[in-house]
Amino acid sequence: MRSLILFIFSSLILPFWLNASITDFKIINAAQKAYQAKDYNKSGRLYKKLKKDSAQRNYDLANAYYKAGRFDEALKEYKRSKGAGVDEHNRLHNIGNVYFKQKKFDNAIKAYEAALKLREDKDTRFNLELAKKQKKKQQQKKKQNKNKNKKNKKNKKNNKNNKNNKKQNKKNNKNDNKNKNKSNKNKQNKKNDKNKNEKKKKNDNNAQNKKDKNSNKKQNSQKQSAKAKKEQMRKKMTQKEIRRLMKKMGGQKMPTLMYRATGDKKSKRRDDVNPW
Repeated sequence: MRSLILFIFSSLILPFWLNASITDFKIINAAQKAYQAKDYNKSGRLYKKLKKDSAQRNYDLANAYYKAGRFDEALKEYKRSKGAGVDEHNRLHNIGNVYFKQKKFDNAIKAYEAALKLREDKDTRFNLELAKKQKKKQQQKKKQNKNKNKKNKKNKKNNKNNKNNKKQNKKNNKNDNKNKNKSNKNKQNKKNDKNKNEKKKKNDNNAQNKKDKNSNKKQNSQKQSAKAKKEQMRKKMTQKEIRRLMKKMGGQKMPTLMYRATGDKKSKRRDDVNPW
C-alpha cells in the first residue's frame, strides 16, 4: 500500500527567499538542511524564528510539523498558509493527509475532493479512495463495537438479573424453609394443644367421674343412714307402743292379733273386731 504523499516544492520557496533578509536566508537554509536530514523538529523551530509571517513560511512550518507527527500544529499552519506562493492543490492535499492521520476520514475526503476539483492528480485520487475504504472499515468497526457493547450490556444485564434471581431464590428458599419450620412448629403446637386438651378433657372426665362416684357414694351413705335412722325410730316406736299397750292391759295376756314387732306389715283384721 502506497504511503500518503506530501507535496513539497522547493522551487516555490524562491520568491520568499528573494524578499528575505540575509538573516532570514540563513535561517531558511538551515531549516531546509534540517528538513533534508529528517530533523523535523529542528526544522520547525528554525522556520518559526522567521520574523516575516507569510503563506510560504507557514506552509514550510506545517510540512515540518507533519513530518514530526505534530498533526494538530501542522493542520493549524496549513490553514494559515493559504495565499501567494503556495499551490492550493498541494495545500488541500496535505490538509487531507493530516485529517487522514487523525482518522477523521470525512474531513480527509472533503479535502481530497476539493484538491481534485483544482487539478486531477493520481496521488490525490489514490489517497481519496484509500480514505473512503478506511471510512467504511471504521464504520464497520464502529458498528461491531456498538453491537459488542450492546451484547456486553445485555450480558451484563442478564448476569445482573441472574444474580438478582439467584439472590431472590435464595431469599425465597430461606423464607420457604422459615415458613415450613413455622408451619411444622404450628402443627406441632396444634398437636400438643390437642393432646393437652384431650388430656385435660380426660382428667376432667376422670375428676367428674370421681366426683360423681363420691357424690353417689355420699348419697347412698346418706340414704342408708336415713333408712337406718328411720328403722331405728320405727323400732323405738314399736317398743314404746308395746309398753304402752302392756301397761293398759295390766297383767292380761298378749292379744292374739297385733302389729308385728318389725313393723313391716299389719295383720289383716276386721275394723269392728277388738284386739283382745
